[in-house]
Amino acid sequence: MNSERLTRIIVAPVVSEKATKAAERDQQFVFRVVKGATKNEIKAAVETLFKVTVEKVTVLNVKPEFRRTGRVIGKKSGWRKAYVTLAEGQDINLVGI
Repeated sequence: MNSERLTRIIVAPVVSEKATKAAERDQQFVFRVVKGATKNEIKAAVETLFKVTVEKVTVLNVKPEFRRTGRVIGKKSGWRKAYVTLAEGQDINLVGI
């Protein structure tokens, strides 16, 4: 895989209450990724950027939200979310990002 593409796959970590609980309970970290990213690319990107071992990657598409301003109806763009499960004993420090 192209190393330049791997650095652009992960857009940002998702910081929410649900993501924090998943990190504490299941060793899962949640990332916002580009729309065309595959599971293998996400796994390779996390392993190269954070120097950890990834066991499993679960990907889902977040549907766009519709917004209304007066009579005009528009929609926000959808995005792709990845739940990355790390091997036992592995950890990612998201504070320094």
